[in-house]
Amino acid sequence: MTVPLVIVDGANVVGSVPDGWWRDRAGAAVRLRDALVPVLAAGLPGLPGPVAVALVVEGQARDIPASEQGVDVVRASGSGDDTIADLVRAEAGPRRVVVITADRGLRDRVTAHGAEVRGPSSVPRR
Repeated sequence: MTVPLVIVDGANVVGSVPDGWWRDRAGAAVRLRDALVPVLAAGLPGLPGPVAVALVVEGQARDIPASEQGVDVVRASGSGDDTIADLVRAEAGPRRVVVITADRGLRDRVTAHGAEVRGPSSVPRR
């Protein structure tokens, strides 16, 4: 059995809470990366762990350090949405893929390739 993959749209999830993230985009991405660690073992509601987690980062957050605790940091060289869509195309089918985003355009792109979509509130952010 293949471990499900949870792909997190870092910019969208960080931006979903107006907590001053815009003053330190990289710091906000690091906090999100670290908050995602428990998801590896626990999973999400309706998606029991273990799961793999890929945090897609872009722009000023692209240079955050890799996680030493298992969250895969995927650095988008261009659009984060394009990187997420590419990951879904590569992974969906042989494994269950869940994308965490509130972006409607991205939602349409990834569900067309077999991914499920959940909103930003479905993952811990602190």
